[in-house]
Amino acid sequence: MIPRFSCLLLAWLLPAGLAMALAIGEPLEFATEAQQRQYDTLVRELRCTVCQSETIHESNAELAADMRRRVYAMTLAGQDAEAIVGFMVQRYGDYVRYRPPLQANTLLLWASPFLLLVVGGFTWWRIVVGRRHMAAYPAFTRRERALLDRLSREDTGRQP
Repeated sequence: MIPRFSCLLLAWLLPAGLAMALAIGEPLEFATEAQQRQYDTLVRELRCTVCQSETIHESNAELAADMRRRVYAMTLAGQDAEAIVGFMVQRYGDYVRYRPPLQANTLLLWASPFLLLVVGGFTWWRIVVGRRHMAAYPAFTRRERALLDRLSREDTGRQP
């Protein structure tokens, strides 16, 4: 006998599984194995411009489905991967690539991790050096100490 919890879990997960199966679509047919590999590679390297964090292979957005259909049609037409990526970049911009090329307009994108590392290291170094200098100086000068003593005596009501 199946426990009640298992039945509820199955009833809850079954529609989600069917929805995912329908979202993936029909299996695609290719003339050659090379076309299949090219298609699989491209749909995993092109970004969905609607979802922005998913490839067109992972996305269920209508635009991603359109992009998959376009890649499939261009692959079947015999176009190579560079031509297909070039078409997608021309249509959607360099953002459509998960690995954008090193160009003048993407230089900041490629350099930003290193710049952040340098800025963070410099900030850390300044904090450490600043703390060392603070420890090297006395807390109060003689004049400040005398003023503090005078104010604390006045506060407590004692006279000098």
